Amino acid sequence: MMKPSRSEFIDIRGLRYHLREWGAADADAAHTWVMLHGWMDVSASFQFVIDELPDDWKIVAPDWRGFGLSARATADCYWFPDYLADLEFILDAVLRGERAWLLGHSMGGNIALVYAGTRPDRVRAVVNLEGFGLRATAAEQAPDRFSQWIDELKAGAALRDYASRHEVAARLMKNNRRLSPDRAAFLAEHWAVPDGSGRFAVAGDPAHRIVNPALYRIDEVLACWSQVECPVLWVRAAQSDVLRHVGPDHEAALREVDARKEVLRNVTSVLIEDAGHMVHHDQPEQLAHLITAFAQQHRSQL
Repeated sequence: MMKPSRSEFIDIRGLRYHLREWGAADADAAHTWVMLHGWMDVSASFQFVIDELPDDWKIVAPDWRGFGLSARATADCYWFPDYLADLEFILDAVLRGERAWLLGHSMGGNIALVYAGTRPDRVRAVVNLEGFGLRATAAEQAPDRFSQWIDELKAGAALRDYASRHEVAARLMKNNRRLSPDRAAFLAEHWAVPDGSGRFAVAGDPAHRIVNPALYRIDEVLACWSQVECPVLWVRAAQSDVLRHVGPDHEAALREVDARKEVLRNVTSVLIEDAGHMVHHDQPEQLAHLITAFAQQHRSQL
């Protein structure tokens, strides 16, 4: 049985932000987790894991700016540092200065780790699901990147629409062969919204697809990671395809990911079999067990 969620809307840096919450509204900070979804996803994506977590936990999951039910940015593209600032304001509102348990998937995992290194006194622990960063770039790539960005701004961005939520669910199952029809149907309710013409549009700003003009500077990212003081649970899915964004081939990408992980001071690494990049959809029961054990281990030490 799915745990019910509730919605709250708060103002974050001039944007109407949607927070999805599960569990006891009055839970203390020691039993409150903030979960951060990935790129082109929504907060409801964590439902299947949350269904398996302890009932006395409170979970708060924002829809990032320009995703889900949160407002879209007034600019014509999105910048990674904005997510870090948004997270700080969200934690201020949710935890009132208490340290946070953070869980992030993919982009959300990258945000969680950079934030934990930027504000180490604000974070109790991090669970990083498949948030390994991107391929390192070189300064020589800057001219072409700026040119591509300008071209994409001029052309505009678009996302395909769908005739029905059933069609949305079918697309989700095509993207992830491990996704069951009932889970796909649930996700389709949140991943797409009516567009006013009888069709359904992805619940995300098309501008997210415009390339970022700022190069990915891995040295800066690792400098932040090196300042993370809290324990980190590092989760990789055995059949993930995300490594292609890190290195030129699978083995090179694995070596790069392992080298990056070594920067963290207190990290526990776990490999989950029979799971792809959407590990929280593929193995939610196993993942919930790992998260619960991790929390129990470190709650007594904090």
